[in-house]
Amino acid sequence: RCPDLCECSEAAKTVKCVNRNLTAVPSDLPPYVRNLFITGNRLSRLPAGAFPAQRLPDLSALNLSGNHLRTVEAGALAALPALRQLDLSGNPLVSLSPQAFGEDGSPLEELALRGALRDPGVLLSVAAMLQSGALRNLSHLELADNGLLLLPSSMFTALLALWQLDLGNSSLVGLRNVSFHGLGQLQSLNLSDNSLGMLRNGTLPQFRGLPALRRVGLGHNTWVCDCTAEDLVAWLRESDQVEGKETLTCAYPDKMLGKGLLKINGSDLNCSMPVDLPSQLQTSYVFLGIVLALIGAIFLLVLYLNRKGIKKWMHNIRDACRDHMEGYHYRYEINADPRLTNLSSNSDV
Repeated sequence: RCPDLCECSEAAKTVKCVNRNLTAVPSDLPPYVRNLFITGNRLSRLPAGAFPAQRLPDLSALNLSGNHLRTVEAGALAALPALRQLDLSGNPLVSLSPQAFGEDGSPLEELALRGALRDPGVLLSVAAMLQSGALRNLSHLELADNGLLLLPSSMFTALLALWQLDLGNSSLVGLRNVSFHGLGQLQSLNLSDNSLGMLRNGTLPQFRGLPALRRVGLGHNTWVCDCTAEDLVAWLRESDQVEGKETLTCAYPDKMLGKGLLKINGSDLNCSMPVDLPSQLQTSYVFLGIVLALIGAIFLLVLYLNRKGIKKWMHNIRDACRDHMEGYHYRYEINADPRLTNLSSNSDV
C-alpha cells in the first residue's frame, strides 16, 4: 500500500512524497522501499523514531532536502540499518543531535548538508557527531553553500574512510585550526568560492602528506600576494594536486590585482626586504620628537607675540593681589591694637 500524497514504484523500490505539505514522515511506508524522497514539505522537526523500527530494513537512500527542518532529535535516524545516503540540504537546521543515528552509529557513506549549516550552533553539533565516530564509514561529505567562516579544530580526524570533501562557497576565511591528518583516503577537496587569502600554519605540509589526494579546488578566492604567499606559490609550482591552478589570481594588494599566482616572482612578493621592527620604532620616536618640538616652538612664538599683553595681564594680577593683601594687613592692625579697636567702636557709635 502506498501512503496518501506519495507516489510509489515497487519495481524501482522507490517512494516519492514531493511538495505535498507533509508535516511528518508517513507512518505507513512500504517495507520494500530503498529510495525515499520526502522533499519540499513542511517537516519542522524530525523526532526520535521518525522512521518505524524494523519497518524499513532495505532503505539505503533518504532525501529530506528542502523540508524546513530545524531540529533533528536523538535517535531520529537510528532505525535504518541499511542507510547509505542521506541528504539534508536546504534545511535551516538549528539543532542536529550528535546522537541522531543512535548510540551504535550508522553505516552511512554519503552525507549532504549543502546550505543547512548557517546557524553557528548546529555546526558545533555536526563537528561533535563527526568526531564521535558515529559516521566512521563516511566517504562523501558535502558542506558547501554554508556560512562557515572557520571550522572547528579536528572536525574531520575521525573520518578515516573519507575520500571526497566539499567545502565550496562556504565563506571560509582560513584553515588555521583545521587538521587533515589521518585522512589517508582523501582524494578530492573542494575549497573554491571562499574568502581564503593564504594557506599556511601547517596546511600545505598536510596536503603534501595526503597520499591519495589528487584534486584540490582553490578557484575564486581572495589570494593575498605579499610575502606570506611565497610558500603557496612554491607549492603550486611543484604540485599537480591543484585543479586549474593556472587560473588562480591575486586579489590584494592593488598593484597585483588580477595577476596569476604562477606568474609572480620573489620581487613581486616583496620578500627580499625583511621588516626591521627596531628601526621602524626608532623612526617613529624621531618623528614624535620632531612633532613635539614643533608644538613647543609654536607655543613659544605665541607667547613672544603676545608679550605686552601678557605683561600687562601679569601687572594687573600683581596689583590686585597687593590691594587684597593690604586690606588683610589693615584689618590685622586694627584687631591687634586695642586703641584702634576702641576708636573703631566709638566711630561706629
